[in-house]
Amino acid sequence: MCHYCHGLRKKIQFYRKALIETGIKKGLKHPETIKHSQTLDELIFSFQSKCK
Repeated sequence: MCHYCHGLRKKIQFYRKALIETGIKKGLKHPETIKHSQTLDELIFSFQSKCK
């Protein structure tokens, strides 16, 4: 796995954990939870399109 893809995988893991924790603590409709979800979506899309 290339360095770029490895870095994306680490970021995905970080934001997945942050999303779960924020969702539990603040609720699924909280702006911070939504922002983490959007960031995670973008990272997953990048990973899927660039790290095949």
